[in-house]
Amino acid sequence: MATEPAKKEPAANVQPIKPRKKGKLLWIVIALVAVGGGAGAWFAVRPAAQSDGAAASSKPAAPHAAPIYYKFDPAFVVNFGGEGSARYLQVTVEAMSRDMTAMEHLKSFEPAVRNDLVILFSSQDNASLLSPEGKEKLRSATLDSVRKVIAAEGGDPKLVESVYFTSFVIQ
Repeated sequence: MATEPAKKEPAANVQPIKPRKKGKLLWIVIALVAVGGGAGAWFAVRPAAQSDGAAASSKPAAPHAAPIYYKFDPAFVVNFGGEGSARYLQVTVEAMSRDMTAMEHLKSFEPAVRNDLVILFSSQDNASLLSPEGKEKLRSATLDSVRKVIAAEGGDPKLVESVYFTSFVIQ
């Protein structure tokens, strides 16, 4: 004889499992997203509001301002290398700033800058100019020389951020 399996009766003291309410977790996630978005918007707007009053000051321009280039024209042509090994260097130099006033100062002081750069370029030796490290060292010395003239004339040397060699020929 086949007996039917006995049906289990739920215990009287056991409560059925209720599904969790996800509404509370959803509200927490929405609140975190709203707070994060608000903070991000505040940080995005805050620097612009602070820089409005600083536009007329002599502080450096904002780092995101477009670069302005000043080309020393004509190119520098110097002889270097000492007796018996005379060589020629032709180099085109451009200075970069993000401040128009600095570029105007540079243009005004160009004769003094050119003088110092001719002396600097003519004091080089061939071996150092042939290596990338030597060219970079000369570029750094060129920037220092330009900044020195700007500072001597009362300008802010830090506003000239960099110099570039856009042409470099050794013969």
